[in-house]
Amino acid sequence: MATHDQHAAQHQGVSEPGTRRIPVAYPDLQGNEMQYVTDCIATGWVSSQGPYVKRFEDAFAEWAGVEHAVTCSNGTAALHLALVALGIGPGDEVIVPSMTYVASANAVAYVGADVVLVDSDPVSLNITADAVAAAVTPRTKAVIPVDLYGMPVDIAALRAALPEHVMIVEDAAEAIGARVRGTHVGGHSDLATFSFFGNKTLTTGEGGMVTCHTADMAARVRLYRDQGQDPNRTYFHPVLGFNYRLTNLQAAVGLAQMERIEHHLGERARVSMRYANRLSDLDHLVHMPPVPGDHVHGHWMFTVVLRSTDAGMRDRIREQLAIDGIETRPGFTPIHRLPMHANPGAFPTADWIGDNSISLPTHGQLTDADVDFVASRLRAALRA
Repeated sequence: MATHDQHAAQHQGVSEPGTRRIPVAYPDLQGNEMQYVTDCIATGWVSSQGPYVKRFEDAFAEWAGVEHAVTCSNGTAALHLALVALGIGPGDEVIVPSMTYVASANAVAYVGADVVLVDSDPVSLNITADAVAAAVTPRTKAVIPVDLYGMPVDIAALRAALPEHVMIVEDAAEAIGARVRGTHVGGHSDLATFSFFGNKTLTTGEGGMVTCHTADMAARVRLYRDQGQDPNRTYFHPVLGFNYRLTNLQAAVGLAQMERIEHHLGERARVSMRYANRLSDLDHLVHMPPVPGDHVHGHWMFTVVLRSTDAGMRDRIREQLAIDGIETRPGFTPIHRLPMHANPGAFPTADWIGDNSISLPTHGQLTDADVDFVASRLRAALRA
């Protein structure tokens, strides 16, 4: 990977196509990351024991407005731990949107429960309370609402539509910083999970977090995360656990990232709002999910969905943008199309999003000129 200086040198104003590359994601590591990691190495605390783990957890919990935050090795592990901690297993059903990253459904399969898929709303691209409520059966134990691309689900509205026994495990991997009526994602869920992969708003390289509201639930998550070892009895394991711990090195990076979280969020918001402004007259060609007035978007990825019925148009546009040096991402393959979760039901919105969405470069290293260049090249590709 290029150094920050090399990257910055590539992005001084707009160049001719083919002379540079604009990556779809790029980490911002310009805070205390190096200092804190160096401290870990100097003191020898490099594994999962060490002060930065708790400092990172405490900082995240306080900022997100939750009682407890438990680090783990990645966002998928966070989902798995949340379901295990809730006691979900064979014979249970968990409702998941078909339009999501595969981890949301895989975690359900890991615990032996059945994945029940629902389609998404064509405006917000998220699941709706009505769709979830219609899928509830006596075997439903939980729902995993996904804050797709940073758009938060209205969890309070979802909970009002569910029976009391159905738990909400919010997959907020893409939505750090997103809020609904002032409450951060995870604030109204029984548990919420986050990812700190390298392309996320806050990164530890790899890493994840589970948030919850009671000490008992946090203790259960930690128990299963730490190989099932009794915290008061070394090498005694009362349950089948997992080695899902985050290292002190990674937590050191996470803490440094947390110190600048408002900067990271502000830069992504700047980029997303500039895209929206530059593309606002293209509503007849692309759908850009509107943000309700009481919602704050997390701005993980600025994603548009083509309105075209031409099945190959999305790929042609991405190829043209690649020629211009612009990296993009396609939409997730809907879960119902994947061999291990194949479902013959109808999921028209998930199919539409999966076939026609394009995520544009979205990160704080982009200059306004970069955003304008990407928007102009997208406009040209849409006209081609």
